[in-house]
Amino acid sequence: MKRKITYTSLLIFCSALLALIFRYRTPEQIVPLKLRNGELSLSTEWAGTQQAIDNMLLVLADHPEDQKTRLKLAYAYIQEGRITGDHAYYDSATLELLDDLLNKEPNNAEALCAKATVLLSQHHFTEAIAPGEKARELNPYLVSAYGVLTDANLELGNYQKAIRYADTMVSIRPDIRSYSRISYLREIHGDINGAIDAMKMAVEAGYPGLEQTEWCRVQLGHLYESSGDLFQAQNCYKNSVYNRPTFAFAYAGLGRIEKAKNNYFAAQKYFEQAIQLIPDASFYHELTDLFRISNRQDAAARCAEKELECLAGSGGDESAKVHGHYADKELALVYLDLYDYSRALQHAIIEYNRRPENIEVNQTLAWVYFKMGNYVEANRYINKALATNCVQPVLMYQAGLIKKRTGENIEGEKLIRASLTMNPFLSPSLLWEDKILLANK
Repeated sequence: MKRKITYTSLLIFCSALLALIFRYRTPEQIVPLKLRNGELSLSTEWAGTQQAIDNMLLVLADHPEDQKTRLKLAYAYIQEGRITGDHAYYDSATLELLDDLLNKEPNNAEALCAKATVLLSQHHFTEAIAPGEKARELNPYLVSAYGVLTDANLELGNYQKAIRYADTMVSIRPDIRSYSRISYLREIHGDINGAIDAMKMAVEAGYPGLEQTEWCRVQLGHLYESSGDLFQAQNCYKNSVYNRPTFAFAYAGLGRIEKAKNNYFAAQKYFEQAIQLIPDASFYHELTDLFRISNRQDAAARCAEKELECLAGSGGDESAKVHGHYADKELALVYLDLYDYSRALQHAIIEYNRRPENIEVNQTLAWVYFKMGNYVEANRYINKALATNCVQPVLMYQAGLIKKRTGENIEGEKLIRASLTMNPFLSPSLLWEDKILLANK
């Protein structure tokens, strides 16, 4: 016998269905979590991350005014952006959450720090200062406020301010966040041993396997690598892979070690493994150089185009209005790889105008001028890059080449010898520049 569907039963069914839809909907104004792809989806933390974020979305669906949950979700998205490398997606999603929160709670210090963190991720360093300073004024003991202010001032080249903020940060809470910042400040001021000691403390303060801890371990490896200690560097990268098998930056580190040992096939495999995990532009940059030095010019050109696509988008649009991310320093370097020196100079100048005191920006502009044959301008900017007495080997070698081109042969040879004494494993593509100089004499 057929059951007759009454108006009442239909109403009950529709009400139940609407309740179910409402219960499990994602709030319209909140960008949902993206599913991870490839090996990242197999990591042990992924299930927990999905569950935690799904729960937060459900809470906000029922209680959109719950700003504590909104803030937790914002920080979860920031972390997911770091893990997946999908900063364009998660930076945008996080800013939407935070702008909504700060419209209702403009004096929420933790939300201000979160917004500054996203702006730093987008390389909007000047814009990150205001929310960081406001957060510090609201809560003088909020460690994250000093963290974002340290980072912003570092990137802008306000090094003395960065030192003061980092000193305050470590005095309030000596932990992985403060130690890692102290390490970088020591590094750019020429204290490599002190930088290594501080980064060791950062690693020890973290929990093995967490993204933040393994990031610090890879930075420690890079410090050893820059010092020419390939054995210690390799140990750091291997330990990072052991603790976090999906950490792309550790595989890239192993790729650089194999490249330094002239094991180009093994190096390529590591760089490709890193790219499969996260298609980061820096990995394509490493692979481009590997193809160049192994005389695979067509592959190098294709790889450089891939790097350009990562930085500017597949449509070739280099506007931060589209991607939300300033990448002019990186674009300058990729255009050098493509031998498009005019565009390289254009982007290097744009970045310089944003932050004229940053030593890495000055180094980039100096190197572009060097490649263009404008050695007077190259010398001008490399002097600014050396202002903090940084002893990074690539910087010293480039400075030495520039000095020799401008007739400062004694100073140039001194810088080149110091560079190779510190790290005899520099890329052949850089060493060739000195051979070209000698051949042209």
